[in-house]
Amino acid sequence: MTESTNALDRVLVLEMVRVTEAAAIAASTLVGRGDEKAADHAAVEAMRAALNELEIDGTVVIGEGERDEAPMLYIGEKVGCAQGTGPGIDIALDPLEGTTLTAKAMPNALAVLAIAEKGNLLNAPDVYMDKLAVGPGYPAGVIDLNLSPTENVNRVAAAKGVQPNQIIVCVLDRPRHEKLIAELRAIGCGIMLIPDGDVAGVIAVTNPDTTIDIYMGSGGAPEGVLAAAALRCVGGQFQGRLLFRNDDEKDRAYKWGVTDLNRVYQLEELASGDVIFAATGVTDGSLLAGVKRRKDGIMTTESVVMRASSGTIRWVKGEHRL
Repeated sequence: MTESTNALDRVLVLEMVRVTEAAAIAASTLVGRGDEKAADHAAVEAMRAALNELEIDGTVVIGEGERDEAPMLYIGEKVGCAQGTGPGIDIALDPLEGTTLTAKAMPNALAVLAIAEKGNLLNAPDVYMDKLAVGPGYPAGVIDLNLSPTENVNRVAAAKGVQPNQIIVCVLDRPRHEKLIAELRAIGCGIMLIPDGDVAGVIAVTNPDTTIDIYMGSGGAPEGVLAAAALRCVGGQFQGRLLFRNDDEKDRAYKWGVTDLNRVYQLEELASGDVIFAATGVTDGSLLAGVKRRKDGIMTTESVVMRASSGTIRWVKGEHRL
């Protein structure tokens, strides 16, 4: 179990839930409206306002992008009302993980946040990351990004005591994954294709009710750090390798301190020490129910908040009289 730290002890776990609840409620007013940018903007504004009410000296290390691309919650932005006096906290966030899901009223949109003491979350550039994840209960090293998808499925199947065709793999439904999907189907795997929301996809490997055994494929590197933060709290294994499409993306990585462009990051290299992870559902999904407005005008939310030092997972249902 990870040692608890005084810095995070001063940040109440439920305060993190209030932050993700605020973002989820704001985004929920635009579910199904077909406007991704408006939904994301509403979530960003609400999350920023909620963070700035906290007694912390916070720094966004995973955010909406670099300062010239993101007017709010950009990488490096300071948040919290105790700058210079409160506990120093690094923050990884995605105010609306699944903008397309929200715009189209599809499942699994989330408001997501992770915090740790300074230096304990990888300051990942906004590029793609090749990801591989399994839930808790497997021997260390059961997955390896340097092996083929077939080899990884075989290793997990052997550890689980089943045949490879009984393994279910979660993959983002993208054209870039055509070869991966073809290889998995060739060995008889079940594949759960998701249209978006790979943070929820990675977390799904930790929940037996989803029946998902492995997460494979590429998605955003910032989302990889957020997913790793969740696995740090509940157990599991995760590996990630940054992917670069051009020299500009490589230069961006160097800017953020990445020197080994081929490095395979282990779970604790992405999120180390004590970590708190919180998420609130925007739309209904496999992890959480979405925001609902009752006839009496009350908004209901469902959230999960986890902490690495205690291994505690709290499921929080809220009623909000707005």
